[in-house]
Amino acid sequence: MKRIYLDYAATTPVHPEVVKAMLPYFTEKFGNPSSIYHYGQESKEALEKARRIVADLIGARDEEIVFTGGGTEADNFALEGIAFANQDKGNHIITSAIEHHAVSETCHFLEKHGFKVTFLPVDKDGLVDPDSVKKAITGKTILVSIMYANNEIGTIQPIEEIAKITREAGVYFHTDAVQTVGHLPVDVNKIGVDLLALSAHKLYGPKGVGALFVRRDTKMVSFIHGGAQERNRRASTENVAGIVGLAKACEIAAAEMDEEAKRLTELRNKLADGLQERIEEIHLNGHTTLRLPNNVNISVQYVEGESMCLSLDFEGICSSTGSACSSGSAEPSHVLLAIGLPANLAHGSLRFTMGKWTTPADIARVLEVLPPVVDKFRAMSPLIKKSR
Repeated sequence: MKRIYLDYAATTPVHPEVVKAMLPYFTEKFGNPSSIYHYGQESKEALEKARRIVADLIGARDEEIVFTGGGTEADNFALEGIAFANQDKGNHIITSAIEHHAVSETCHFLEKHGFKVTFLPVDKDGLVDPDSVKKAITGKTILVSIMYANNEIGTIQPIEEIAKITREAGVYFHTDAVQTVGHLPVDVNKIGVDLLALSAHKLYGPKGVGALFVRRDTKMVSFIHGGAQERNRRASTENVAGIVGLAKACEIAAAEMDEEAKRLTELRNKLADGLQERIEEIHLNGHTTLRLPNNVNISVQYVEGESMCLSLDFEGICSSTGSACSSGSAEPSHVLLAIGLPANLAHGSLRFTMGKWTTPADIARVLEVLPPVVDKFRAMSPLIKKSR
């Protein structure tokens, strides 16, 4: 059976060219970049070259890139680093109700340490109103954290408008751009953020490596202690092979991004339109146009998302019911509840996210398989019988 992978938002396969670039740094180029002899300096040179490449992709300076152990660590570092370094100015943080748990759980952690957090609502499409950010800012606000694009429903936020508001208020602005970098053009100076998180395994790089953009002169404390690596901002011997892989993935993304975004948008629209034509009482979640080019999130009335997901897997199609970080949870998605879906409809959600190796034939296969799956479960559903 041919397997069709449609969960690229959870993770991506490592690009063969990325693997090729990484391999020497596991064996002959194995040195610790903090060592002063040849092997160490060889690794150090690779590390700094990678830093330049990652910086170039997002329009940053080399020294503004801090390598991390992934997107979650980058988000944690941004929030905790700013919060604890700026307590003398205030203790208020603003975020949204639909953030990834890497941000929302860090906010809850900070609440236990005396910080106040405002969780802004979103509209039915998942958009944060910039005016609500402006109204929420007080004299005690030190940080605003709004994700660039949502990992579940794909909605892209008005980041530039929000950044203008935070700049005028003298408040730091962080964005979780894990789902965006490598898929859409991102220029940190154009959008005006102070901190931006990204992750390698969302753009065909290895797992366990990411980066945090920290604008020059941003006041923050270190997140991991024990060494002077990353200009004293993140202790621990750098994962050179992983960082080289991240840089190679960024190079490939820079070269292919425009064409790939166009291709994926066409596939996304074909899938979204096809499902809505073939399945009654189906709801497309997220903004129709201000969304990631590869994301289709639907809710199907009277059917559990997990049941559909398992049935699709039996047919060789990999999808998800939401964030991979929430897998196994019996609770409906906090994102879908935040956009106003009732719990029963939120439970009936499916997310398809496409990528580099997705083909039109893959989309056609989903359109062939999913409608009869829905019909089968609806025929057994007591809910649909009650409604009719």
